[in-house]
Amino acid sequence: MILVLRALKLGDLLVAVPALRAIRRYWSGQQIVLATSGWLNPIVALTGCVDRLLPVRGLEPLPAVARFPDVAINLHGAGPQSNRILDDLRPARRLGHAGHGWPGPPWRIGLNERARWCRMLAAHGVPADPGDLHLNQPSTAGATSPAPDAVVVHVGASYGSKRWPAARFADVAGQLAADGHRVVLTGTTAEQWLAGAVAAAAGLPDEAVLAGRTSLPELAALVAQAAVVVSGDTGPAHLAYAYRTPSVTLFGPAPAREWGPPPGPHVALSADGLRAADPFSDRPDPALLGVHPETVIEAVRALLTSRRSARSGADHDEGAHLARQAGRPRGHCAGSADHRPD
Repeated sequence: MILVLRALKLGDLLVAVPALRAIRRYWSGQQIVLATSGWLNPIVALTGCVDRLLPVRGLEPLPAVARFPDVAINLHGAGPQSNRILDDLRPARRLGHAGHGWPGPPWRIGLNERARWCRMLAAHGVPADPGDLHLNQPSTAGATSPAPDAVVVHVGASYGSKRWPAARFADVAGQLAADGHRVVLTGTTAEQWLAGAVAAAAGLPDEAVLAGRTSLPELAALVAQAAVVVSGDTGPAHLAYAYRTPSVTLFGPAPAREWGPPPGPHVALSADGLRAADPFSDRPDPALLGVHPETVIEAVRALLTSRRSARSGADHDEGAHLARQAGRPRGHCAGSADHRPD
């Protein structure tokens, strides 16, 4: 058994997907057990690289069923508590960062989180690719989007430091709706009131409020099939990265260089010079407040224009291919001696 610890939230799980995929490849014949928050199980299943989820609540001792693993891997952190929890399992081998009795590479400040865990594995001889972050489509688990091709605006965040003001979200949502786009608002059940306030200020109908009304698989499907996602640095932003969905992410206490998107149709916005870097503050970080609605609207419009152009080009290429196919003489096969393949 390979026991992996990552007892955190949605975004934290998603930045660890490249590492989890590397672990799956390296120990292809072993059972991979991930100790993490139980509510994340639908997303863990979409990684396609975990055999069993061991539900935990934060850094609590793991049950006896996790004892004596062949390998214990600390993808949670590099502190004494997470190391001690894994040491108590008496693993045959330990993979993590150096410190508190563990071998490994030193913890480095300022690394992108996907690269951090891949670097740690590579130092232990496990090849890993930070770009291997994508999830299986939610449809494979039977989930469907409640609003295909919508502009998804996620208004919530776990901490006030990452929560952009509701009035600014309303300005963005209202303008994008005025542009002719279907706009929906997401958040947790506890954030329904916030999404409702944004909808009212933006002039959106009640049915635009999806906060608290989607399961986790439905949220994944909504993001996977969205036209664009606008969000703070939260779980839905990382879902957009995982599905290559165009996104505009607003960064506050944590810089984009550490938690930001991979290459692709993603825009990271932040007033970096104003950052207070207190992730647990109840107030929005100054770096987040330095981002204004008109900047977000401009970024969304640019992404939507690029998306339309890409789709138009794909449709043109497909049409040209079908036209060439229709023009071929009957009774001939592409690649035959008397008919040159395209």
